[in-house]
Amino acid sequence: MTPSGGNAPVAAARPLVPALLFIALVVAVVGSLGTPLITTVSDEFDVSLAAAQWTLTAPLLVGAVATPVLGRLGTGPRRRQVVLATLAVVVAGSLLTVVPPSFGWLLAGRVAQGTGLGLTALMMGVARDHLPTGRSGPVIALLSVASTVGIGVGYPLAGLLTDLSGLRAAYGVGLLVTVLALAAAWRAVPQPPSGRSATVDLPGAALLGAGLLVLLLVISQSSLWTERPGAATCLLAVSAALLTAWVRRERRSVAPLVDLTLLRHPAVAGANAVMLLGGVGMYLLLTLVTRYVQTPDSAGYGFGVGVFVAGLVLVPFSVLGFVGGRLVPPLRERLHATALLAAGGTVVLAALTLFALARDQLWLSFTVMGMLGLGVGLFSAAMPAAILAVTPASETSSAMSFNQVVRSVGFSIGSALGGLTLAARTPTGARFPAEGGYGTASWLGAGMMLCTVVAAVLLGRAARSGAQRKA
Repeated sequence: MTPSGGNAPVAAARPLVPALLFIALVVAVVGSLGTPLITTVSDEFDVSLAAAQWTLTAPLLVGAVATPVLGRLGTGPRRRQVVLATLAVVVAGSLLTVVPPSFGWLLAGRVAQGTGLGLTALMMGVARDHLPTGRSGPVIALLSVASTVGIGVGYPLAGLLTDLSGLRAAYGVGLLVTVLALAAAWRAVPQPPSGRSATVDLPGAALLGAGLLVLLLVISQSSLWTERPGAATCLLAVSAALLTAWVRRERRSVAPLVDLTLLRHPAVAGANAVMLLGGVGMYLLLTLVTRYVQTPDSAGYGFGVGVFVAGLVLVPFSVLGFVGGRLVPPLRERLHATALLAAGGTVVLAALTLFALARDQLWLSFTVMGMLGLGVGLFSAAMPAAILAVTPASETSSAMSFNQVVRSVGFSIGSALGGLTLAARTPTGARFPAEGGYGTASWLGAGMMLCTVVAAVLLGRAARSGAQRKA
């Protein structure tokens, strides 16, 4: 039986909640598969490390561009078809990564896999439309967490499989789980409620896509800022011009790609600002720790661990991330979403401070990653509640897709900030940065998280003031 209205429960024969969580986890895991495989790809296809890096960068860029388009399509009557078609593209891409005749085909497969990163917002829309009100909120919170901490699942899995059976085994598991995700979506994802319509503004999509592509490209390629700062500045200006043109078009469009009127609400605008700031600090720490533990002892610091052990460092991140996500629904009964955002940001701030002060033992890296996971779990699970409290149900996918894009930009800035800081602390002719560079980068991240916590507190005060005025 297909539900006919919003918040109608789905028949028990169709396990909707497990399917939604599985799909969100799969696309996050597949998107992160490129991280531990860069060196292996470089060796197997005889390409430079910079070229192999594109197996990670390309899907992230494509995912950021695809997210708002899929979010708008997800508000319409063909959401189920959009989900299935997108997963079919991901499956095709996964097949290319398993049997690529050349590096170009592998990269094409990773690009196709990147489209799946835009599905999480659609899963949230499905949950809000087809689950009872008391159930949809916790599920949406878990979907938000799964899309982040799934990174910690893909990294050690890919590292282990590569060590045991080679590159194609790691990508082969990606193919298997994406096929299973497609089957789960075919079986469980229902048609949206009737009466929906969604017209995609193609020129607006092109402007937004081009603006995001240039922005994320210039942010993610930290070498541009060190080697060609003039070109990087010009590209940043081009991105600003494209995004400005997109905003102007959206304001005049009768069917905007993203309903910018939602951003006029202080709660939505503030939550996205908090997401941007928080994303910088969170991803900066994630990249710092994984890089630090793999630095060989010959550098005078680090532990020289392999890809698999480095992946294991992310296990506490994933486990405590899910724990943090599970804590949010009961805490929401007593605390406002903004208070939980501030709490999650505070835990991440504590993790950054600990890494800045003490990192000479491997167990400290595990501890830092566990704290980061807990903070990210709290933060990610609370974010949808802060936005959807003032968002119409029909705009769930669009609103959350915009938040996902903001998160991607924050993550990219965090990664670039860490890379630039370490590059600035690398002596001429040396391969590895001075150990103090990690402390400097950590304190920069801590500053960003302090701003995040303050912004969340101010957002909560504004929300309470608005509620008192209405009362």
